[in-house]
Amino acid sequence: MEKARGRRWLVRTLITLGVVAGVFVAAVGGVFAWLWTGADVSTVGKVRFANRMAVPPLAGSTVDKDGTRVFDLRMQTGETEFKDGRPTPTWGFNGGYLGPTLRASRGEQVKVRVRNTLDEASSVHWHGMHLPASMDGGPHQMVPAGGDWAPRWTIGQQAATLWYHPHPHGRTERHVQRGLAGMFLIDDERSKRLALPSRYGVDDLPVVVQDVTFDGAKLDHGRFFLANTGFLGEQTLVNGTLDPYLEVGDELVRLRLLNASTARVYTFGFDDDRSFGLVGTDGGLLEKPATMNRVQLSPGERAEIVVRVRPGERTVLRSHPWRHGNGWEKRFNGGDDSFDVLELRAAKTLRTSPALPAALGAPELPRAEDSVRGRHFELLQSGINRRPMDMGRIDETVVRGTTETWTLRNGGDVTHNFHVHDVQFRVLAVNGKEPEPALRGRKDTVAVPMGTTVTIVLRFDGPADPDTPYMYHCHLLRHEDEGMMGQFVVVDEGQRAGRPPAHAGH
Repeated sequence: MEKARGRRWLVRTLITLGVVAGVFVAAVGGVFAWLWTGADVSTVGKVRFANRMAVPPLAGSTVDKDGTRVFDLRMQTGETEFKDGRPTPTWGFNGGYLGPTLRASRGEQVKVRVRNTLDEASSVHWHGMHLPASMDGGPHQMVPAGGDWAPRWTIGQQAATLWYHPHPHGRTERHVQRGLAGMFLIDDERSKRLALPSRYGVDDLPVVVQDVTFDGAKLDHGRFFLANTGFLGEQTLVNGTLDPYLEVGDELVRLRLLNASTARVYTFGFDDDRSFGLVGTDGGLLEKPATMNRVQLSPGERAEIVVRVRPGERTVLRSHPWRHGNGWEKRFNGGDDSFDVLELRAAKTLRTSPALPAALGAPELPRAEDSVRGRHFELLQSGINRRPMDMGRIDETVVRGTTETWTLRNGGDVTHNFHVHDVQFRVLAVNGKEPEPALRGRKDTVAVPMGTTVTIVLRFDGPADPDTPYMYHCHLLRHEDEGMMGQFVVVDEGQRAGRPPAHAGH
């Protein structure tokens, strides 16, 4: 009898546990289903386009007696009204949010006097610029709170759309999100002769795109717990403008697109799928315009596109869902998201624009046949080549004047990208195949989706500095901050790498 009662008790207990487990699994499944169905973000058809797009002013400059062009940048706190009557605490250069556009020509010597009025140290990195390592503005060139820094260098590269932003080790994402960013345009004689839209703020426009989420009157920089890319916002800003529109008075408009978000990938196109001419990438103009209706930019990448508008029409620059990524990444890391970014409003009568040139000139790119060495980089969130960033460790040493082939492999569980300081590289292959047109120009940042191998060719023209490293890193800034970064130095033939300076707090 006792044994029978014991068996019945055991059966009832197992049934009860089974029911509880079933309810728990069903509840978890229901929560996951709810998260899955609600994880994508879309502002398509919901944006009012009520605010005129701000255009960052061109930075003023002076010219020293020796011909050096001098700019001044002040890192400061401020408040910005993204929404009427609701000031938001922000950071900026020479103002409350973002910074002016610096502009110089190839061959000019420039100096930028940086003043940090923030209550913490930061830096200013010249993203895409070829310059000495000590002037690069990475984590080894910190500007203390209340301090100054005045890098100078000679512009020695082709016309391009570059940008500047902070690079403090472990805090880059936060500093960029608060608003510290701006464009740096380079001109050269060839670009000045081409019949491209070139009137800044009229038919040649900076388009700095960021994603944001507002928590009351504050910018929310949290992240969705199922996302492993970093912060993903629910709205987009263009040049710091929420719900922006742009009045267009010319048949052709040149948009200099910059993905200044910290983690989000954008696939830019238009709401009516019209085609546009891609004329430039990160480091300058393509050999000839490429006609397309989509261009994908990961954080830090740039693209110059020229779009034709018709009198009186309106069209919307839109970010469409990604082309790459598995189901998890598309749903929880922004791949399924879509945004109405900017409305173009064409005047009823438009100024005539010349047709795009058939040729733009050969970009200066390193040649694969000149490569003297190969290197391999495994991209993992735990660290490139499984080594987290160490400020005191030189990871790679390259010889000035040589060309190398680097293989980038992402076998992990999330999309990464790869940015190299100082150089503009050639993308030789993606998964062994010729790259698409948007990857055939000069690049300093390239997306490397999951399961992808990208081969790039780089030439290191110095100057040599064995003690001061440049960086290479994932430009999804949360990944960078958490250690997905390495360092290389440029040395002369026969010279050995030195040791970076010590930094308190790193």
